[in-house]
Amino acid sequence: MAKIIAGIQQIGIGVSDLYEARDWYKKHLGYDVVIFDEAAEAKLMIRYTDNKVHKRHAILGYNMKGGGGFEVWQFTSRIPDKPDFEIQAGDLGIFVCKIAAPDVKKVYEEFQKNKLNIISEIHESPEGKPHFFLKDPYNNIFEIEEGNDWLLDKSKQIGGNSGSIIGVSNMDDSIKFYSEILGYDTVVYDKEDIFDDLKSLSAKPEKYRRVLLKHSKRSGAFSPLFRSSRIELIQSKTREVRKIYENRLWGDLGYIHLCFDIIGMDELKNECKLAGHPFTVDSADSFDMGEAAGHFSYIEDPDGTLIEFVETHKVPIIKKLGWYLNLEKRGMKKPLPKWFFKILKASRKI
Repeated sequence: MAKIIAGIQQIGIGVSDLYEARDWYKKHLGYDVVIFDEAAEAKLMIRYTDNKVHKRHAILGYNMKGGGGFEVWQFTSRIPDKPDFEIQAGDLGIFVCKIAAPDVKKVYEEFQKNKLNIISEIHESPEGKPHFFLKDPYNNIFEIEEGNDWLLDKSKQIGGNSGSIIGVSNMDDSIKFYSEILGYDTVVYDKEDIFDDLKSLSAKPEKYRRVLLKHSKRSGAFSPLFRSSRIELIQSKTREVRKIYENRLWGDLGYIHLCFDIIGMDELKNECKLAGHPFTVDSADSFDMGEAAGHFSYIEDPDGTLIEFVETHKVPIIKKLGWYLNLEKRGMKKPLPKWFFKILKASRKI
């Protein structure tokens, strides 16, 4: 069986105050449905935590309008570190989380009204569509971009995670990685310039090569929720860049990983090995978060940016009734119907 990628399951966000961050993302970005809220030890991640087992607390939430989730993540055994330099566009790693909205101007005006930290005006992207950038209270940058592919909550002004901007050092190597392994097989644009819409993301005007990738149709049980997504790769042509997680641990403050919901972990493992990007972490069988279960693994992109894969086996619907969706019995390939997501929203809303 060939591997299937259902979509971006979540982006990991390292924070210093878990519930404060959860409430901010709920209020301003519509992440009001929680799939799990669990504390545990990250035993399998010692490769990225200085060979020490650290404790952590994580919450996986969704905006049911549609899009990838947020895995809001906090160390409980250490104080998380922040970068010791100002991250700029082109630095290596996950730099921006994309968020889709049906009307970018309305969201901009709403954020202005709420006095959020908007760091750019509305600009036209190289694709010719409106977008702007803001920072959350934890110094993470979000791009609000135009989108029109929704599941539920059509009255909401803003949807969920629609992709990422990732800094890379060799554009051609990175295009190959994200296209061949992750299925982003279509180039929307490939341009090199000093871009007006990126000026708020660097200390001074710089030349970048920017490549926006999109994928062919996704499938899988949760694909109606994850929707379509895009990956934008940025390479600085004028500045010596740094790794965003240089001298820091996985789980420290910022965007710690990008996670994809997949089917066919064994096939994917072989594919990644042959491509020169072997699994660096592998839960081997099934992890159990108490409220959710599955099989997870990690690989690194050509610059060491962490990509997680999760093959979901069990999802809680109504925990107090012991009602779980068992995907191993139900089947993982067929998209779930809209009524399922309506029940999930009603039962897991915070």
